[in-house]
Amino acid sequence: MEKLASVKEASRERLYCAALVTGLTLGVVAVHGYHPYAEDGGLYMAGVKKLLDPTVYPHGSEFVMGHLRFSVFAPLVAGLARLLHLSVERMMLVLHVASVWLTLFAAWLLAGRCYASREARSGAVGLLAVWITLPIAGTSLMLMDPYVTARSFSTPLALLALVGLLDWMGRSRRGLWLCGGALVAAAAVHPLMAAYATGCVLMLWCQLSARRAVRVGGSVGLCLLAIGLAGALQAFAPTESAAYVRVAMTRAYWFVWSWQWYEWLGLVAPLAILGWVMRVRNPPAQRGLARMAMAVGGTAIVVAAVFARAGNATHLVARLQPLRVFQMVYVVMILVLGAWAGERLLRTSLMRWGIAAVVLGAAMFAGERATFPYSAHLELPLLLKGTLPRDHWVQAFLWIREHTPKDAMFALDAHYITEPGEDAQGFRAIAERSVLPDYSKDGGEAAITPALAEAWAAGQAAQTGLEDASDAQRMLLLRPMGVGWVVLRGTSTTGFDCMYRNETVKVCRLPQTAHP
Repeated sequence: MEKLASVKEASRERLYCAALVTGLTLGVVAVHGYHPYAEDGGLYMAGVKKLLDPTVYPHGSEFVMGHLRFSVFAPLVAGLARLLHLSVERMMLVLHVASVWLTLFAAWLLAGRCYASREARSGAVGLLAVWITLPIAGTSLMLMDPYVTARSFSTPLALLALVGLLDWMGRSRRGLWLCGGALVAAAAVHPLMAAYATGCVLMLWCQLSARRAVRVGGSVGLCLLAIGLAGALQAFAPTESAAYVRVAMTRAYWFVWSWQWYEWLGLVAPLAILGWVMRVRNPPAQRGLARMAMAVGGTAIVVAAVFARAGNATHLVARLQPLRVFQMVYVVMILVLGAWAGERLLRTSLMRWGIAAVVLGAAMFAGERATFPYSAHLELPLLLKGTLPRDHWVQAFLWIREHTPKDAMFALDAHYITEPGEDAQGFRAIAERSVLPDYSKDGGEAAITPALAEAWAAGQAAQTGLEDASDAQRMLLLRPMGVGWVVLRGTSTTGFDCMYRNETVKVCRLPQTAHP
């Protein structure tokens, strides 16, 4: 009878987990929105489109494919789209929902290894769902993005690796397979984030060891190894070109000494919260996770402060962005806070849970609307033909997709992605046309791929001040680069033939003759 009762209880717990994670996934999409073409989402979307149709982006394709060279993510997405006969847009939406579900499920499993009560586990996963787009200090990363990237899957895989390690150390042989398999899969989709996840796994193993020599000596050894490896990379890094140094200096978030005080607070506060957890007599798994997060977080700060400095001779360590490991630190911190709130404050009161969800969800919803004020909260209209998005820039990009030659080459102001009303929407992903590299997203590509620095610098020179230049200056700068079309603000003066215009922007064709 006891065995039967235990089976029934496990079945109820699985049903509860499935219902909770599915409900929270729908809540995440409803609260945090979906913006598939924004920021890095546009980069990955363009890369998948290039794999599905090699004839798109015939000019400057290195900026489309460069970030995909170490990952199987885009080929897998393209393969799934072909297999399921789905458009890229629909495939990305399915993957976004799946990645959120998998992340929350992995978090539930991790919380289940640390907390006995359902209230604690529910609070941990619930708070992660509410804060899932929380910015990570000054790193220019969020816990998860409101669009699909390789990080959308490396994150849950990293959490599953921690779950597997905890199971293995609890004498489950399957845990080792889960840990190793999750790390291998993470490395396939995002090698850099997988490397940091591996560091977290090794540190957690040291912290959970029954032997004090391993807990202390192993942890210190891992920290010193990371610092020594960073020093070796810095010492033997190849000489950087002047063009690359210029592009590296545009990535202020690489250099912790240039951060604002509140960004530094984003590093210190999580470590302080986890330090509080360590002072309380908690079960080993809780203490081990807290100590792991503190150790890797503190080591990352040291590495970034010493080796990722703007004035260093080379910037290889800065390029590796060691503070990205704080993604895992934030996840652990949120699980700790959520579990504490669920067990100590919310308990079994449905009213308290409801009030907490509404208050915290409303704050995050307001933040999302402030980030994308000119875009739909759920950018699904682009998935449906015959509908018009709210963003005037996106309207122009869609017109370009339908009315210009596939091999057309475009130019926009180098800083177009930060223009008021543009909402960081990616031109290539929406318009499906080639364009000179921009300052923001393409600058990021050039910063991690030094071979692109010269092309990026040339693109900046040609497009900087494009809005206020004369037509003669535009022709002089753009024609040698093969540009045949420009996107200008509606207020820009030009004699070019502008075949499309709305309240904000216009699309103009350069004359075929040498001078307008």
